[in-house]
Amino acid sequence: MPRVVFLLVPQLHLLDLAGPAQVFSTAAGLGHDYQLCYVAEQEEVPSAQGLPLRASTRWPELSVEDLLMVPGWRAPVLSAGGPIGAAALARLAAHHRAGGTVASICAGADALGRAGLLDGRRCTTHHDLQEELAGRYPRAHVARDVLYVADDRVVTSAGIASGIDLALHLVAVRHGPAAAARVARQMVVYARRNGEERQASAMLRHRAHLSDAVHRVQDLIDARFAERLQLADLAAAGGVSERTLTRRFTEVTGLTPLRYQQLLRVERAEHLIGQGSTVEAAARATGFQDARMLRRLRARTGAP
Repeated sequence: MPRVVFLLVPQLHLLDLAGPAQVFSTAAGLGHDYQLCYVAEQEEVPSAQGLPLRASTRWPELSVEDLLMVPGWRAPVLSAGGPIGAAALARLAAHHRAGGTVASICAGADALGRAGLLDGRRCTTHHDLQEELAGRYPRAHVARDVLYVADDRVVTSAGIASGIDLALHLVAVRHGPAAAARVARQMVVYARRNGEERQASAMLRHRAHLSDAVHRVQDLIDARFAERLQLADLAAAGGVSERTLTRRFTEVTGLTPLRYQQLLRVERAEHLIGQGSTVEAAARATGFQDARMLRRLRARTGAP
């Protein structure tokens, strides 16, 4: 029975741990044997959210089939956190050297870097920490704004919830995409995302403003982006005139309402295509009358 061994670090984020742990626990419940283990350098580990956790200070005997995972911790800067001792770092390096897989979520990539596992490899981390990671480990190839990266049994992911995506990917690698899809369905995961998808969706990238009217309109577009939406209806949702809506929307997002809706459609279509859908089917599912418009919009963004 392969083990998934989580190395717990003080101030770890609960979701960095719980998300992947739930994936492998659910996979085990569906017939894929996994044993989950939790190790740390002290028996009680404080989490960033205030809940204390307990772990074993004794490491199990590892085989190449076992997976070592390092959840991330609260770290405004990497250099200020992650108190992992030399013995634990040596365990990470030795497991990979023996043929095992090592993975990290968020700031956990720093532990892999300190263990020498990022040198010459492609990797990623939370978008707030990417530049510092690149500076701390100049021999690493830090991929910006992706969800997760796998390179020679070193698997790194972005922040917090992306650990679920990473774990589902590992299940898919070991047991096939259908098994990962069953786990995702059991967990009520909205979509199983590819590693190269952006960390922040269009729904998030254009929300860093303070206009209540525009946020209300975006809520409506987000919920019904595949439908034909009239500017008058959008303006009514925002409680402003059509002219005022167009002006305010453009001022705070840099986009017209129509362009914002198109971005959502294209982004969703890209996800469907990445999951194996044809361009034609993706166009229909996202509200395009035919695939030609989708192809034109994808070409503008440089999509393949």
